[in-house]
Amino acid sequence: MPLSNQGADAASADFARARRQNAPLMNPMSPIAPEPVRDAPPTRAEFRAFRPIATRWMDNDHYGHVNNVVYYSYFDTAVNGWLLEATGTDIRELPAIGLVVETSCRYLAPISFPDRLEVGLAIDKLGTRSIAYRIGLFREGGESAVALARFVHVYVDRGSRRPVAVPDLIRRAAAALT
Repeated sequence: MPLSNQGADAASADFARARRQNAPLMNPMSPIAPEPVRDAPPTRAEFRAFRPIATRWMDNDHYGHVNNVVYYSYFDTAVNGWLLEATGTDIRELPAIGLVVETSCRYLAPISFPDRLEVGLAIDKLGTRSIAYRIGLFREGGESAVALARFVHVYVDRGSRRPVAVPDLIRRAAAALT
């Protein structure tokens, strides 16, 4: 049975139409709608807490800027470091742990070693079993974000890995970022 190109042809037509209309693209297989394109980068005022992050020599790639994959390490470090500090406990030892189930990042300006950074944190959604963080990456003291990210933790039982409610300790801390 020959393979059909109908799906690929439709996707190509959607891509071309979106480009002509300067519209955001969406993968039809993805359940996540794209965030609307903004006129200006997010500012510090949109975030409730900040964590310092230093770039490292090894973060730069051959093109002279921090490689895109490194940003995700910054986000993970900032969220979990903030949770450790805000709860006053080692979150790794709780009966329920947060697993990252979704991430995305929009790169707004390049960064490079030796830039000093600040990761701004806010909550998009504090759910029953999950927390969706909105993350802004800023140069130290900068007003406009160089990257905007989404980072989602789903809480699961440490042993069974089945979804559970966000622990009260975590929920109280996260509420401060709303």
